[in-house]
Amino acid sequence: MAAGMKDVATLAGVAVGTVSNVLNHPDLVRPQTRARVEAAMEQLGFIPNASARQLRAGRSRCLGLVVLDVTNPFFTEVARGVEDYAQAEGYAVILCNSDEAEDKEHQYLRVLEEQRVRGILITPVHGRAPTIKGIRERGTPVVLLDRPGPAGHCSVAVDDRRGGELAVAHLLALGHRRIALVNGPLAIRQCADRRRGAYEAVRKAGFNPAEVLLEIPVPAMNTRCGADACDQLRVSGLAAGSIPVDPALITGPTAIRGPAPTAAFCTNDLLALGLVRRLGQLGAQVPGDVAIVGYDDIDFAADSAVPLTSVRQPKYQLGQAAAELLLEEADRPAQHEHRRIVFTPELITRASSQPEPARPGAISTPRSAARVMPAPPV
Repeated sequence: MAAGMKDVATLAGVAVGTVSNVLNHPDLVRPQTRARVEAAMEQLGFIPNASARQLRAGRSRCLGLVVLDVTNPFFTEVARGVEDYAQAEGYAVILCNSDEAEDKEHQYLRVLEEQRVRGILITPVHGRAPTIKGIRERGTPVVLLDRPGPAGHCSVAVDDRRGGELAVAHLLALGHRRIALVNGPLAIRQCADRRRGAYEAVRKAGFNPAEVLLEIPVPAMNTRCGADACDQLRVSGLAAGSIPVDPALITGPTAIRGPAPTAAFCTNDLLALGLVRRLGQLGAQVPGDVAIVGYDDIDFAADSAVPLTSVRQPKYQLGQAAAELLLEEADRPAQHEHRRIVFTPELITRASSQPEPARPGAISTPRSAARVMPAPPV
C-alpha cells in the first residue's frame, strides 16, 4: 500500500500540516525540519497526490494540446516545441488527436476542461469553434495554434497564403503552365489559404487560373489520399500519353478533361509523398513527367527517394511560441497582452521540381541544388 502523508509525518516526527507545508509552502518550514520530512518521503517512497493538490489549488500543472492528426510529422514537430517549452516551465502536456473530426475535438476539449488544465493549445477543425469561446469565458486560457485568431485572442500561425503563392510561383517560373492543385477540405483554414495563394501566383504571373490550375480535391491530408489523387492525374495524362492509364478510369464523374498537368502542388508533404510513390509504381518519372511541390518540409521530405521540394514552416518554433503565449496568459495575466504571431514560410527546392521538358514557347530555368527561394514581391 502506498505511503500517505500521515506515514511521512509519523516517521519524521512532525504534524501532518508540516508535511503539507513542505509540499506546498516549503518557505514556511525551517530548513532542518524540511530536510527531515524530505528524507522520510524518500525512505517511504512517498508520491504526492497531484490530483488532491490540484483540487485545492484550483489548477493543474498540465497543458492540453489538441492537433488535427498526430500521425502527421508536422504536428509531431509542433508538439515537440510545445513540450520542450512547457517542461522547462514545470508543466506536462496532454496530447489529443482530433482526427479532423469536430465531435472528437469537442469531446477532448470537454475532458481537458474537466481536468482543470492550466490552458489549451488547439488547431481547431473548423476555424474558431464556439466551444473555444465558452472555455475562455469560463477561465481557461486558449491559444489558437497554426490558426490566425481574432482580436482579443492569442494565436500563432504561418502565412499560408504566402506559402501557396511561393509554391506555384516556383512552378510557373520553371515554365509549367498546367498545374494540378491537390488539396484537402477547404473547411480547413490552411487548405483554403494555400489555395488562395496558388490562385494569387497565377494571376500575378498574368495567366488565367482556370486554364493553369487543375484542382484535385481529396478528403484527408495523408499519403493514401495523395496516391488516390494520382488516378485523376492519370486520366488527365491520357492526351499526353506520359502516364499509364487504367481504361476503367477514363469515364465517370471523376474523369478530368483538358491538357495534362506537367506539375503538381500538394498542400502538404504527406499528399505529395503519396503522389510521388504512386507515380513511381506506375513507371512515371518525377520530375521528368510530373514536377511536384509539397508543403510543411517534414523530415521525410528531404530523405524520400525523390527529395521533395517543399514550403518550409517553422514547426518547432510554432509550438514554442504558442506555449509561451499560453503560459504567459495563465501565469502572468497582469503582464499579458493578446498577440497574433505570424511566421513567414520559405520554399526549399529539391529534386522533385525542375523545368518542364523544353518545347516551343516554354520558359526553362536550370535545375539547382537545395536552396531557399526568396518570396515573390507582394
